[in-house]
Parts: sequence; C-alpha cells; structure tokens
Amino acid sequence: MDHDMPARGHSAGGAVLESLLPMLALLAAAGTYLLLARRARRRNPALGWSRWRTAWFLAGIFLLGMALLPPVAPFAHEDFRGHMAQHMLIGMYAPLALVLAAPLTLVLRTLPRARGRQLTTVLHSRPARLVAHPAVALALSTGSLAVLYFTPLYNTTMSNPAAHWLLHAHFLLSGYLFAYIVAGADPAPFRPGVRARLIFLGVAVATHAVISQLMYGGFWVDVHAPIDQVQGGAEIMYYGGDIAELLLAVALVATWRTAPGMGRRTVSAARG
Repeated sequence: MDHDMPARGHSAGGAVLESLLPMLALLAAAGTYLLLARRARRRNPALGWSRWRTAWFLAGIFLLGMALLPPVAPFAHEDFRGHMAQHMLIGMYAPLALVLAAPLTLVLRTLPRARGRQLTTVLHSRPARLVAHPAVALALSTGSLAVLYFTPLYNTTMSNPAAHWLLHAHFLLSGYLFAYIVAGADPAPFRPGVRARLIFLGVAVATHAVISQLMYGGFWVDVHAPIDQVQGGAEIMYYGGDIAELLLAVALVATWRTAPGMGRRTVSAARG
C-alpha cells in the first residue's frame, strides 16, 4: 500500500466528456429496451412483456448511472473507497438487476424467426457452453479481483483512461455473466442445477471474504492509496459483496423452478 493515489489529471473538458458519453450510452440502452418491449407487446398482445422486467432493466441502468456519473465517478478517481463502491455497483448490483430484466428473451421475441434461430444456435454452441460454465464466470468475476488488487494492475488502470474503461467493462460483463448463470431469467441451455449453482455462489462469497480480509490486513495488496482508504474499500467489498450475493441467492430461489428444463422451451417460445 502506498500513500498516494495515481495522478489522473482530468481537464474540465475531459471530465464533461467522461460524463456525457456514459450518459448517452445508458440512455441509448434504456431507449432500446423500451422500444423492444413495446414491439414485443405489439407482436403478441396476449403474451405481452412484463412491466417488472422493464422496471428491473431501468433499475440496472440507474445503478450504472450512479456508478459512472457524478458524484461517484469523480470520487472513485480520487479515493479507493469510491472505486470500491463503483465496483460494487457496476460488477454486482447492476448486473443482477439487468439479468432479471431478461434482455435475451426480449431480443428473441422481437427478432425475425431466422435471426432468432441463428441466435439460438450460438447459445447452444461449444464456445457458449464454455463461457457459460459457472467456474469460468466465477474466475472472471471474482477470481480476477485477486489479480487486480494483488498486482500492479489496479494502479495501471487508474493512470490510464482506456484501461480504466476496460476495467469497467470487465466488471459489468463478468458480473452479468455470473449473475446470468446463477439466477438469470433468460434461457441458458447449459445452466447447471440449483445445487451446483449454490455451491459456486458459496465459493464466490468465501472468495470475496478472503480477498477483502487480506486487503484490510495489508497482505499482498498492491494499491497506491492511503491505508485508511484501502481498509475502507475492503470493508465496502466485504459487506457490500455479502449483500449483493444474498440478493443473488434470493433471485436464485425465486427462479429455481424454471432452471432444470425450461431453457430450450423458453428459447422456442421466445422465437415463436
């Protein structure tokens, strides 16, 4: 641990751009989802589209906005505790809300039949099966934290804007992947049974706890920030991670009935 945060040197124009681009991207994502939901309701009025799903998606976009816009984003640049709060929002809380919105099912319902079959083929492919394995998702979402905080990688990303945004993308995509496999509402042809998913979720809880405790104690940590900030960030990871994983477990329990054999039927219904 060091006592100096990496210098970022944002100009006023750069700061405005860093806020404007995420805002536009989030608004575009929300607008696209709302448009597809409207199209799904028009195509099949009897089936419609759940307003709860729409609300979950908008909640996920709101959480991402909290993380990527002021006041959290500037705070994350200056204080490790802000970075960790940002990480929790982007990598754990927003992904859970987004997977509960079932965006893949929505896309399948609005695509032409031929395109829907193509997407379904991709979902059943070997690469998709590999990426969708819980061990891979766990390594990407939780295991990568050890690489980030116990090597110089974190300090590199904080001093390089492009690497910093790649880190955000990694948090979001890996967090989404893990939440999707554990408790996603979308079809996942190779999703394991409930017991296996609970085991992987338990491993994620334990890994978060170990990493945060090592960080709090200053063991192997390579983060250029004051000690109180690193310890505060570790506490945010410990307690914030516990809450997020508890919510993920609740989502798993709420969706477990469709887990064992509904994947293929859901894909077929969505294409129809």
